[in-house]
Amino acid sequence: MPSAHGLATLPAPMSRRTAAALLITRGQGHDLEILLCERSPELRFFGGYFALPGGTLADDDKAYASTAPDDDDSAALQACALRELFEETGLLRHRLRTKHSSQAALRASRTALLASELHGEAKKAAAQAPTKPPRSPFYNLVDDAERPAPMRILCRIETPPFAPVRYDTVFLHAPLAECTAGTNDGAPAPDIWPGELVAGRFMKPAAALAAWRGGELLLVPPVVILCEHLAAHTDFEAFAHAINATAESYYQGRLHQVRFSPGIVLAPLKTPTLPPATTTNCLIVGTDELWVIDPGSPDEHEQQRLLALLTELERGGARTVGILSTHHHRDHTGGIAALCEAKQLRVRGHPLTLDRLPQGAVLGEPIHDGESLALGKAPDGTSGWELRAVHTPGHDRGHLCFVENRYGAAMVGDMLSTVSTIIVDPPEGHLATYLRSLERLLQEPLNMLYPAHGPALRDGGKLVKQYLRHRRQRETALQNALNESPGTVEQLLPKVYWDADPRLYRFAARSLLAGLQKLQEEGRAESDGEVWRARV
Repeated sequence: MPSAHGLATLPAPMSRRTAAALLITRGQGHDLEILLCERSPELRFFGGYFALPGGTLADDDKAYASTAPDDDDSAALQACALRELFEETGLLRHRLRTKHSSQAALRASRTALLASELHGEAKKAAAQAPTKPPRSPFYNLVDDAERPAPMRILCRIETPPFAPVRYDTVFLHAPLAECTAGTNDGAPAPDIWPGELVAGRFMKPAAALAAWRGGELLLVPPVVILCEHLAAHTDFEAFAHAINATAESYYQGRLHQVRFSPGIVLAPLKTPTLPPATTTNCLIVGTDELWVIDPGSPDEHEQQRLLALLTELERGGARTVGILSTHHHRDHTGGIAALCEAKQLRVRGHPLTLDRLPQGAVLGEPIHDGESLALGKAPDGTSGWELRAVHTPGHDRGHLCFVENRYGAAMVGDMLSTVSTIIVDPPEGHLATYLRSLERLLQEPLNMLYPAHGPALRDGGKLVKQYLRHRRQRETALQNALNESPGTVEQLLPKVYWDADPRLYRFAARSLLAGLQKLQEEGRAESDGEVWRARV
């Protein structure tokens, strides 16, 4: 049976989107700076983070590039990048049509682009007449006869398979000197208008990384990788070669160094888990001393990928010191024995977890609630960096979360997920205990929440509150169903889990049983065998 981290509902299947991102630079060598743009805090996807300008490929980009859906997308991505360059920064590389070249005309066109209604109307019209899709207002500005030279493609990176939406992003180089002022008078300069983006600034890559490590700046994971390569290579050609080689290695199967916050690498490994998840996040915490949390894959190929990532992290002088287990479910423990043998490590966890680890796991000392593990120096060089264990039973009796004290990042295992809900499966799972554990997590900083399934999430307290609301709503639906008429678990399922995919009813039934037992403990429900009824 798959792990009981589980789902009560089945979200939309994983999708892929093609996107273009612009590395806008000014200066050269040690003076090179890149444009970083702050995304609106209101955005669901990386709200509040600094990223590169860019966006997803649109139908009108393909139409402008005159490419069929099955053609190579290089020309369409160039068009997308040029459109996003103007839309998000006000910069241009095109020659304009004479009648649209005034500052007033440019400002009006950019306003229309950002308003989004025209994009929506264009898509609607394109669906009605697919043979002649209308153009984005941007393409009415530019002179088709004199299209700019293609921008240099630096690399192409795809989001690892931990997220419900994976972005296949092409990174293009746009030197500021090759741009022209769009809605600016005089020399070209980015002009960020409030909307999806709220601000922009040029920064040296090393300075951006220092601000990120100091907790002063949020950077999206690909920008961290780009900045590290730029900081390591003052010669741009050497950088371009290095970043392209790195991206190619990702396509060959190398694990990304995905870091949503400093000092934590997220490595999604394929595991025998439940849909829509296909992976379990193995987390590597530390810079000098590395702790590996939940190496869950039983697959030898995945285990070798993890070992290669650890070797890569150790090249800078770090040392892998041990394994931590959040709980005993097999999609979290399937690779523990292999890693113990390969790296001569011991695994630590709650006493109730250590007793149930797979054969071959080399056991270390148990970890109890509130115990802290030293991590050495934090990424910004400060001392006293620690990882503290928080006992959170309810999903599993021995479940531990781990919270680090420098940035307020929490590794929460199967207490929460950013792609699904969590099954509470009796008798191991106990709903009232699980809810108390969620309430306890609210007392932690949770500045960055790392679940076992799905991408990391900023301000994890919001997700905890969402989970608590969701459980209250389920409980209300269950109580109402019992008040209407008695029923078995199978009869109550479609009333309470009306939004669940029937393929997952056998898992939803376990959470429903946990809800019934909670009502029984509180004197609000009773059963005589398989039939449950409200207690008056």
